[in-house]
Amino acid sequence: MKENFEGVTLLITHYNRSSSLEHLLRSFQSLGCAFEDIVVSDDGSKPEHQAYLRKIQSEFSFRLITTPQNKGLGNNLNKGQDAVVTPYTLYVQEDFIPTKLFPARFRDALTIMNEQEKLDVVRFYAYKAYPYLKPFKNGFSEMLIKPWYANYGKIYYYSDHPHLRRSNFLQKFGRYAEGIKGDRTEYRMCVSFIQHKGKGLFYDDFKALFVQENSAAEPSTMTRKNLTTVKNSLIAFLRYGYRQLRYNFDIQFARYN
Repeated sequence: MKENFEGVTLLITHYNRSSSLEHLLRSFQSLGCAFEDIVVSDDGSKPEHQAYLRKIQSEFSFRLITTPQNKGLGNNLNKGQDAVVTPYTLYVQEDFIPTKLFPARFRDALTIMNEQEKLDVVRFYAYKAYPYLKPFKNGFSEMLIKPWYANYGKIYYYSDHPHLRRSNFLQKFGRYAEGIKGDRTEYRMCVSFIQHKGKGLFYDDFKALFVQENSAAEPSTMTRKNLTTVKNSLIAFLRYGYRQLRYNFDIQFARYN
C-alpha cells in the first residue's frame, strides 16, 4: 500500500556513506512511502561518494545540496533545512532504516501535528526513553520538562535522531551552531529548544520505527570523548554530578510553563 505524504520533505544528512543512503531510500520505497520532496544534504563527501549520489539521484528523485568542503553537522543541517519548502520536515540521518511499522505511525504523527499547532516536533527514535512523559494517544507521549526535574536526560528534549518537525524550525529555535563537533551542535540545539519553549511528542516504543545500521564498510562518522563511554563507577558518578550542574546551569534561564 502506497502512502503519499504530501506537505512533507524527507531531509537526509549525508557524509561518506552513499551505500547507507541508498539503503535508506530503498527502504522507504519498499514500504510505499512517497514524500512531496526529498533533500539530501551532503557535507563535502569524498569524490567517489558524491559520484554515487549523482548516479542514484534520478532514480530516487532527490535534490542534492552540496558543499565544496566538509563544514560539520551544523552547516549540513542548516543548508539542508534552508532548501526545504514544504510545511513539514522528516529528518533522518543516512544510517537509519525505517521498519514496516513506520508508515502508519508516521501518518498518525502527521495527523497529530496538523491538529496540534503547539507541537514543534514528534520524535521516533532514541537510545533510551525520554525520562518525563505524559501519555497522549496512538502510542505517543508528551514530553515534559520542569526546572526541578532531576534526571539529566531532560536536556534531550530535542534530539538529532529521526523526527518530524515543522519546517520553520530554524526561525523559531535558531540555526544550528557551526564550526564545532557534532555532539556539541546537538547539545546547543537542545538548550535552545528548551529556552524557546519547544513542545514535542515521543514515540513510546522508540526502537520499533527505525533501526540504526553502521556497517564495517561505512562506519559512523560521529566520534565522542572516551569519558562518555567509560564504565568505571566512580567516573560515572562524577560524570552524573557534572552533568547535573552543567545542564541546569545552561538551561536555568529557560522559561518553563
